[in-house]
Amino acid sequence: MTDLSKTPFHLGKTQQEWVKKTLGQMSVEEKAGQLFLVIGQSDHDEDILDMYREFQFGGIMYRPDRADKLKNRNDKLQALAKIPVLIAANLEAGGSGAVLEGTNFASQLEAAATGDVRQAYHLGDISAREGSAVGVNLAFAPVCDIDRNWRNPITNTRTYGSDPEIVLSMCEAYMDGAAKNGVAVSIKHFPGDGCDERDQHLVASVNDLSCEEWDATYGKIYKSLIEKGAQTVMAGHILQPAYSRNFSPELTEEQILPASCSKELVQGLLRGKLGFQGVVLTDAANMLGYCTAMKRRDLIPTTINAGVDMILFGKNLAEDLSYLIDAVRTGVVSVERLDEAVTRVLALKASLGLHEKKHFTADNYRGLIAAPESLRLAAECADQAITLVKDTQNLLPVTPKKHRRVWLHVNGDKPGFTGGSRCREMVIRALQKAGFEVDVYDAEHTTMEETVVSTEEIAKKYDVIMYFSNIINASYQTTARIQWQGAVAQEGPYFVKEVPTLMVSLGNPYGFADAPMIPTIINTYHVSQTIIDMVVEKIMGRSPFKGISPVDPFCGMFGTTL
Repeated sequence: MTDLSKTPFHLGKTQQEWVKKTLGQMSVEEKAGQLFLVIGQSDHDEDILDMYREFQFGGIMYRPDRADKLKNRNDKLQALAKIPVLIAANLEAGGSGAVLEGTNFASQLEAAATGDVRQAYHLGDISAREGSAVGVNLAFAPVCDIDRNWRNPITNTRTYGSDPEIVLSMCEAYMDGAAKNGVAVSIKHFPGDGCDERDQHLVASVNDLSCEEWDATYGKIYKSLIEKGAQTVMAGHILQPAYSRNFSPELTEEQILPASCSKELVQGLLRGKLGFQGVVLTDAANMLGYCTAMKRRDLIPTTINAGVDMILFGKNLAEDLSYLIDAVRTGVVSVERLDEAVTRVLALKASLGLHEKKHFTADNYRGLIAAPESLRLAAECADQAITLVKDTQNLLPVTPKKHRRVWLHVNGDKPGFTGGSRCREMVIRALQKAGFEVDVYDAEHTTMEETVVSTEEIAKKYDVIMYFSNIINASYQTTARIQWQGAVAQEGPYFVKEVPTLMVSLGNPYGFADAPMIPTIINTYHVSQTIIDMVVEKIMGRSPFKGISPVDPFCGMFGTTL
C-alpha cells in the first residue's frame, strides 16, 4: 500500500485519518464512482448535479465556459458532494483552457521558443491562478511529450519542443507556477507521444524507442518530474513495445497494450522502475486508441488491474461503472485493488486540502482572470518567441513605403481549424492599421477559368505577397499540413520568382515542408490578435526577432533552407 506521508502526497496524520475513515465508510458503488473523472457536457447546472447524485463521480472536467457560470456551477457541485470533487481543465496554454475570458498566454512551444524558463513558470502560474479562481484544482498539464516526429498532428505546438533537456526544464518551471496556486498537475502523455505520426485519438500510437533510448529521453523527463512531486500521471493510448516486452518477454504483438491499460507499462515501468506512487489516470477513454483495445466489459477492469486509478470520461458512464462494479463483485478486480485506487484518489484530494475547504472558488475571481499583468506577460512572451526562420532573399523589413500593395493569402482559415475566419480578419486589421493596402485572395471560390492568370499583371499589381498559415495541431485529424485551396491548388505560392513573398505560420512550425520555395519564413507558434500585431511590427522592422526555434523547422529535408 502507498505510504501517504511520502511523495507526492505528503499527508500528515490528520489527513491520513480522513482518507482511512472516508474509505471505510464507502460502499462498493461509491468507491467505483471515485475512479471516474467525467466530462461535464451539459449546459445546465442541474444536469451536472443530477449526474453526481446518480454516480458520485470522483472528478469532472468541462470545456471552457464563462467564468461566472463555472464558478456558480462548481460552488453548487462541491456543496452537494459527499466527498470533494476533483475539477480538471486543460491548462496547457493559459487560463483560457478553463474560462473563455481567461488569458490565452502561450502554447508550450511558444514559451520554449523564448529560451526562458520563466515563461513556462508564468504559464503555469497564470493558468492555475485563473483556473483555481473558478474552482479548478487539477491541471491536465504540462505536456511532457517530445516532438520527435514533425509529421505528428497532435504534439507539435503542445510540446516544449524536440530537446528533452528543454522539455524537462520547462515542465519543471510550469509545475512550480501551478503549485504556487494549489493546483495539482498531470504530466502527460505517458509513456510519451511524439514518435509516431498518428494521433492516439484515432489509433493506438507507438513509442518505438528502445529501452535505453527511452530511459535517456522520456524516462529522464518522467523520473525527474515524479521526483519533483507530480501528483498525477496521464497514461496515453500509446504502446511502448520495448518496455512491454522487457517486463513480459512472452508478449505477442497482439498482446501489447497501450499504457492506459497495460500492467507492464503502469505497474512495471511507471510504478516499479520510476517509483511513481501518485494517481494514474487514463487519457480520455472515448478515444479510438483506447476503445479498440478489447471488449469494453473486459477493458474497464483490465485498466484498473493494470494499476490505473482513474478513468477519464468514458463512452457511457452508467455502463462503464457497471462493468467495474460487476468486476469487483465477481472478483475480477479485487477489493484490495479497488481500495488502493480509491485511497490514492482520496489522498490527492486531501493533499490539496479539499476535505477541509469551505470555499472552493474565489470571491474576487473576476479580478484574477485576464488581469492586466497577465496580459502584459503574455505579450512579453509573444515578443520573445516570434522566430525568423529564414530570409534568404533579404526581403525584410517590409514597409508600406516600399511594399504598400499586399496580396494576402490566409491558409487554413476555415472550419476544422482553430481560429476560423477570425484569424483572417485579425491579419487584415493589423496590416491595414500599419498602412498597407490589402487585397485578400479568395481561394474558396476560385474557378478553373480564374486559374489562367498573367504573371506580368500580378507582378505589376502587387509589391509583396504574404501568406499567413493558420494550420495548427488538433485532435481527431490525421495531418496538420498545408492544403493549398482553389482549383489546381491556385492558392499556392506560384509567383515567388515574380513578386517578393513571405510566409508567417501562426501554428504549425513545420509548415515550410510544404512551402520550401518561399524564401522568407516566420514562426509564431500561437494565434491571437496580440501575436499578429506583433509579427506585423517585426515584419516592418520596428521590433527585432528574438525567438529561437525549439524544433527543426526545416524538417531535415533537402531544399527547405533555401
